[in-house]
Amino acid sequence: MTEVPSPDLRIGDNDRESALKALGEHLSAGRLDLDEYGDRSAKVTAARTRRDLAELFADLPAPHPVFEQPRQAKAVEKKPDRPPQWTERPTSQRVAAAAVPFLWVAAVSLSIITGVWWWIALPFVFTAAASAFWGKDWERDRHGAYDRRDRRR
Repeated sequence: MTEVPSPDLRIGDNDRESALKALGEHLSAGRLDLDEYGDRSAKVTAARTRRDLAELFADLPAPHPVFEQPRQAKAVEKKPDRPPQWTERPTSQRVAAAAVPFLWVAAVSLSIITGVWWWIALPFVFTAAASAFWGKDWERDRHGAYDRRDRRR
């Protein structure tokens, strides 16, 4: 069922821009002089309802302003009651997370064998790069945001 919006419905910026564009077309077609265009433009910016805009175009042929359709309320997505399971994660994310313990073993071993301490930086660098790549999603789950905060809502 399509309902015609009320002329007393409040307008937004897009409606005002549409009205100003239509006035500009009337000015360029010679239907309005510069003073009348200025007066009507000021009234467009002060208009609050569709009726206010319609009155400005009552004596003019098309084009008239095109009004936005009122938006329907969006259905609110329900957040999951549990954190995402390990198997629901992308494969590349799971492989990278599983590689971190092996990187620690390799870094400590290489530091001891070669005597070079900076091998210890390898797991830190890898973890920082993976964290930057996967963003806040991984951090939110790691800190239990779904368990503690989201269940209260």
